[in-house]
Amino acid sequence: MKILILIIFIIACSKKTNSLQNLKTLNLALSTNISTLDPAVSYDGASAQLVYQSLETLYEYDYYKRPYRLKPLLAESLPQISKDGTKYLIKIKKGVRFHPNPAFKERERFLKSIDFINQFKRLAFIPTRSSGWWLIDGKIKGINEFRKKAGDSFNLFKKLEVSGLRAIDDYTLEIELIKPFPQMIFALAMSFTAPSPMEAIEFYNNDFSTTLVGTGPFLLKNYRPLQGADFIRFEQYHSDLPDFKKINYRLIKEDQTRWLNFLSKKIDIINLPIDNFFSAIKEGILSEELKSKGINLIQSPTLTYWWISFNMQDPILGKNKLLRQAIAHSINRKRYLNLFTNNTGVLSNSIYPPGIPGYNSSSKLPYTYDLNKAKKLLAQAGYPDGKGLPEFNFDTRSTKAKSRQQAEFIKNELAKIGINLKINTNTFPRFLTKARKGKLNFWFDGWAMDYPDAENTIQLLLKKNHPPGPNATYYYNKKLENLFKQFSMNTTDQSKIMKKMETVVQNDLPWIMLYYDSNFILFHQKIKNYRPSGLINNSLKYLKSKY
Repeated sequence: MKILILIIFIIACSKKTNSLQNLKTLNLALSTNISTLDPAVSYDGASAQLVYQSLETLYEYDYYKRPYRLKPLLAESLPQISKDGTKYLIKIKKGVRFHPNPAFKERERFLKSIDFINQFKRLAFIPTRSSGWWLIDGKIKGINEFRKKAGDSFNLFKKLEVSGLRAIDDYTLEIELIKPFPQMIFALAMSFTAPSPMEAIEFYNNDFSTTLVGTGPFLLKNYRPLQGADFIRFEQYHSDLPDFKKINYRLIKEDQTRWLNFLSKKIDIINLPIDNFFSAIKEGILSEELKSKGINLIQSPTLTYWWISFNMQDPILGKNKLLRQAIAHSINRKRYLNLFTNNTGVLSNSIYPPGIPGYNSSSKLPYTYDLNKAKKLLAQAGYPDGKGLPEFNFDTRSTKAKSRQQAEFIKNELAKIGINLKINTNTFPRFLTKARKGKLNFWFDGWAMDYPDAENTIQLLLKKNHPPGPNATYYYNKKLENLFKQFSMNTTDQSKIMKKMETVVQNDLPWIMLYYDSNFILFHQKIKNYRPSGLINNSLKYLKSKY
């Protein structure tokens, strides 16, 4: 009898322990495949969800402040900047441990200033194929010379120095710029500039696509690209320990599957799927049924927005502005917004998103939905009723049903004026590969702002950022380039220059603007202190457990 009671007691304790453990575990969903974990290459929202949990940067955005403000993370304080704006002196925190890793051969590895220099060199090193090269190209003294001299030689990568990057000592970093670049402080808060120990670079052959070597609050325990990833709390973290001990990410591509998992509490946070919007939201507030289940709602504006891109090197689409104008006038953007966002998004009125300095809410786009005008423009372009035009390739960003439906919508809209599209369905990693190789023709495009500054939008349209950089359109206009130089160096008339740059872009029409994102986010009551943001990717360490 005593043995039976003991067994029951052990089982009960085990169940209680498992229950408590689950309350301290965050269960989250990934909606698309992860392309890479390498901070030098990662440049999409999906991989950022994982990368920023383990990797840290010199600075981070204050979780509690709006407008956004930067504060020290791996740095002791904000940088000392020279009067001419070209030298940044940064003190590094002492005693910051890297996560245990085979590269360190069972030794404790502490953060040093040289680790940041290694990562800057990785961005410049051609074999890395970094998506972040644009961030420092032509900005740091000696970085372009290093890129050229190192070529594809790993030995030269290790041996050569960059004149504008100096580790004065283990805890003092100096960055010297060629000319003032006020946005450099934002660059130091992006995962592109997260520190990389040389031991790890050598151990992984300069390929961090499937591993994270970081100092952050969560340590990567398991990573399965086609399934998800598991993190555990790093108990030797240099700052306050997160409340949650584990984070489990699962890849669930379909909206409805994610929704059902959320309702059954297998997922703790979810962006409300469009198909469930009206069952979840009643007269603008959360339904009583969901409230009774302990579910909370936050409506959150984002710094993410969407458009349609053209490959400006395409001999037809890219060389015929009248044709692009015809396409722009043929798309019913209001209907698109209704079908795919339930009107929760906001129609774009500018190439800049709301929330950045200089955005003008009274700006207007040079196109509206007008089929008659679209047909006239198409005839003026030399293709009346679409005669003589080939079938154009239109690429999706994923294999999800919604992505295919969006592409079908555009196909049907263009068919009304005689333009035919062939839809190419891609996984997200394949889409990114095509973008980085400049193999896209006509596609849905979008951007989550890296930092709240118009420079981050315009860099998507600069010649120096042609593939593998982020300018997948191959757009180039010398006037825009000159205006951008003025913008980068001018701190007083930036809004005027922004307007001029926008006029140039809208006249050339490499993009057809669609809408600005707004998220309806649901989360279970076990989560406290949740403040969603389109800019802060390392927010999970700030979440609190109710229990």
